[in-house]
Amino acid sequence: MKYASVIVDVQAMQTDRAFDYKVPEEWQQLVSPGMRVIVPFGPRKVQGFIVELKNQTDYEKLKSISDLVDLTPCLTTELIELGQWLTEKTLCFKVSAFQAMLPAAMKAKYEKVIRFIGDELEALPFTIRPFFEGKIEVDLKDIEQVASFREIHKEIECGNLEVIYKVKQKTNKKTVKVIKASETFSALSEHLSAIPANAKKQHDIIHYFITNRLNEIPLQLLLSETKASDTTVKALISKGILQEENREIYRDPYENREFEKTNPLPLNEEQQQAIGPIIHAIDKKLHEVFLMYGVTGSGKTEVYLQSIDKVLKEGREAIVLVPEISLTPQMVHRFKGRFGSKVAVLHSGLSTGEKYDEWRKIQRKEVQLVVGARSAIFAPFEKLGMIIIDEEHESSYKQEENPRYHARDVAIYRGKQHNCPVVLGSATPTLESFARSQKGVYKLLTLKERVNKRNMPSVEIVDMREELRNGNRSMFSASLMDKMTDRLNKHEQTVLLLNKRGYSSFVMCRDCGYVNGCPHCDISLTYHLRGQQLKCHYCGYEEPLPNTCPECESEHIRYFGTGTQKVEEELVKILPEARIIRMDVDTTNRKGAHEKLLTKFGQKQADILLGTQMIAKGLDFPDVTLVGVLTADTMLNLPDFRASEKTFQLLTQVSGRAGRHELPGEVVIQTYTPEHYSIQLSSQYDYDSLFRHEMQLRKTHAYPPYYFIALVTVSHPDIMKVVSVTETIVQYLRRNVANDTRILGPVASPIPRIKDRYRYQCMVKYKRDNDLHITLRKILEHFQQEMTTNQLMISVDLNPNTMM
Repeated sequence: MKYASVIVDVQAMQTDRAFDYKVPEEWQQLVSPGMRVIVPFGPRKVQGFIVELKNQTDYEKLKSISDLVDLTPCLTTELIELGQWLTEKTLCFKVSAFQAMLPAAMKAKYEKVIRFIGDELEALPFTIRPFFEGKIEVDLKDIEQVASFREIHKEIECGNLEVIYKVKQKTNKKTVKVIKASETFSALSEHLSAIPANAKKQHDIIHYFITNRLNEIPLQLLLSETKASDTTVKALISKGILQEENREIYRDPYENREFEKTNPLPLNEEQQQAIGPIIHAIDKKLHEVFLMYGVTGSGKTEVYLQSIDKVLKEGREAIVLVPEISLTPQMVHRFKGRFGSKVAVLHSGLSTGEKYDEWRKIQRKEVQLVVGARSAIFAPFEKLGMIIIDEEHESSYKQEENPRYHARDVAIYRGKQHNCPVVLGSATPTLESFARSQKGVYKLLTLKERVNKRNMPSVEIVDMREELRNGNRSMFSASLMDKMTDRLNKHEQTVLLLNKRGYSSFVMCRDCGYVNGCPHCDISLTYHLRGQQLKCHYCGYEEPLPNTCPECESEHIRYFGTGTQKVEEELVKILPEARIIRMDVDTTNRKGAHEKLLTKFGQKQADILLGTQMIAKGLDFPDVTLVGVLTADTMLNLPDFRASEKTFQLLTQVSGRAGRHELPGEVVIQTYTPEHYSIQLSSQYDYDSLFRHEMQLRKTHAYPPYYFIALVTVSHPDIMKVVSVTETIVQYLRRNVANDTRILGPVASPIPRIKDRYRYQCMVKYKRDNDLHITLRKILEHFQQEMTTNQLMISVDLNPNTMM
């Protein structure tokens, strides 16, 4: 008798462990770890993941598994272990960790369909064969009534059948009509002579099948090749000469795209020195973490491509993570151009169905390389030879809801399991990574120069306070205006970055100072030009823009702050001849919009590209010779110990968009705090000085990388409840942590109320406090009952990216 240990999909502390179930006789040979099953749990039936199979159990009375959700495992053994590790590392539920590894389509409601993929129908057992006569897909429920699971499973293993999850959505599958010849070519020739002479198009179609020796052809292609109509094809189908079939095809977001094949470029001396240790680690199957610290435009991508080539030639697989923001078409082109159909791409711009199809290609071993955003780190590869994280300093690699993992930590864990190198690349690494490379924990690979020895763009810092004193009330400094006009005359291109992070356009009364705030959150409403609406970016509340102040009824109510729409309006006034492309949340919210806009800019259909953070990375246009940063210091005002580091990173990244090819580049940074060290050092591309300065500050104030941080946030609709629970947590922590662990708080969160829930937090700074994870888990266990019944929420973030 076999027993299965199952992690059930019930998110509570008491159920966060494996439960044993009997495996019914008919499924004994079918089940394996990594499959999802339906099991009875109390009075209901729930989904769960099999994590282990065993021949004996400690329990006498056991219930049986009710149903199989999968017929093949959706998680590999390694991913099951990774899920257990994630649970300990991020204090999440085991089931949350497993769910995070699956594409959204597998979490939605779906039905299971069995598809015939073999060559000969005769190869199927006679119980199953009749279902597939004239059909390629059958609902699993229909077959189950006749054939046993064992028979179906055996055919899946032999490669004759496969299971497909059809998501119950309008776009659940993509099919194409295929027309097949019902008979042999000699039989078709006989039909040809029997068809009346006036049915010329029927003649043409049969003739086309015979001369091209075709067994089947997509309907659309057949119609375009023979210039026939749908009706003609239907007439031949009704005579039994042809057959029609609906066939599912992969939703390929790049199917209509020709990717020009690219060849490896010769590496310069620095690139060769950087690739050497990586190739050595690949050859020897060593797990090493490399930090590739290379200035923008130094050719990091070419080093990635050539090392991946080595991995793929050895029959192994690779994962490349890029920040969501820089998964630009250019990045996809580089990988598709070099490796063609071996590449699967995963990012948020794809539909649920497209993501599921890309994931299936990985699971079926049809691809060897995945390029994607954060969640691509869970790609179900079994022969990993390398993992690359580009722009490793990007905050989007950290997931902000459970499981709160950082893709870098997962990559290093998987690298250890597979004995393969992990490469972290950046022009502005996080202080934590750079500090590790200085200590020898990571191996440092440096690229100090741009490819072909091109100079970095020259940077000018403009003090906007001076501009104001000189009577310039525009959002553009005189210097930036002159340079933009000069580029227009020379037919060169300009990129303008509006740094919006930590900054929003709000509405204020100039008479009494009243600011329109959200009634449910303690934050001002953001003004949106489109629709003249005020919106809350935390809970979604919105209201129309008032004509008079709700407080003092003054008419002097105006919006403050600069949005991309306002910048565009101003640009049109002062440079009416300039063609402008605006890239922000509003213009890129439709599928494919991002790519269309960048393609237009690349084809020189615009002179100025204006946008938010999304244009700061990954763009490479030969004619961009000027970059302007309109508001360099907005992030410096955030309550975040990483504010200076993030400002330096953003300014350096966007500066790197200029002068990447033959033409020299210039950068103008506009700021109200020109003396700030992060702005000064970014103008000199001096990361090393920033590193030394920041490390000194971090040491003084006990911040990473000298200390680890955990942030505990408590929220509830009643403020007194929030304060008392946070107080209790802080007292318990103080009694149970190591001597050198520091606890700050409790204090109100920087945004004290969101969605009518009050928020308090405390911060734990620790070095080597081995029992801290256990202590924090005990706190969550203690409040578990209240968290399920009393609207209390407690979240623990063990490496917070934001303090908000």
